[in-house]
Amino acid sequence: MPEEKLYKLSTIVKYLSPKTVFYIGPVEITTTVVNAWIVMLVLFLVAWLTTRNMKEIPRGWQHLVELYVQFIWGLLEGLLGKAGRKFLPLVGTLFIFILFLNLSWFIPGMKPPTMDLSTTAAFGVTTVITIQLIHIFKKGLKSYIHHWTAPSIALMPLNIIEEAVKPVSLSLRLFGNMYGEEMVVVILFILVPLLLPMPVMLLGVLMGFIQAFVFTLLTTTYIYTHLHGH
Repeated sequence: MPEEKLYKLSTIVKYLSPKTVFYIGPVEITTTVVNAWIVMLVLFLVAWLTTRNMKEIPRGWQHLVELYVQFIWGLLEGLLGKAGRKFLPLVGTLFIFILFLNLSWFIPGMKPPTMDLSTTAAFGVTTVITIQLIHIFKKGLKSYIHHWTAPSIALMPLNIIEEAVKPVSLSLRLFGNMYGEEMVVVILFILVPLLLPMPVMLLGVLMGFIQAFVFTLLTTTYIYTHLHGH
């Protein structure tokens, strides 16, 4: 038995790594992509069930939808004021999608796509590029160029480095926390398979929420920086 446990412990990294499911031409489709598709289907189903009979006076699941909207509005208004509500589609989608991805490990046999650095890197790069476009469309190209040279043109290299680091920071933070948390749970299941992993799994729910919230909060902060300066 000790030898069996040692063997399982030695293969944890391989177990947690994404596997190839099939190919579309030369494109490799891994378990990360398939699991993300499954989560999207679940999310679409939840969105449809909770919004199919919207009423002026909330009833049933509509209460949860409105509570969620109020939660995101509160986050946006805290930094951007009432005008921040227009970013609800971006910020609200990021939070709920990342949260569902983080918690997808409760589906038997599924590994959260956010355990794959390619997923979190895609979130980080896409988010930062979107913020650049928001700045251009909201304040114009002149303001956007000025953003790179503020408060002095001598600081332009530092501003470029700061902007380049943002997607790295976003992606590594989310990936590291989710990968590490899942690895701890797997190790505990191998060593003490009955009761000990349960508290860690419950902590994982909190961790999944916190990581989704941190990513969303940082996104809102970056939007504020671009629209209102440092």
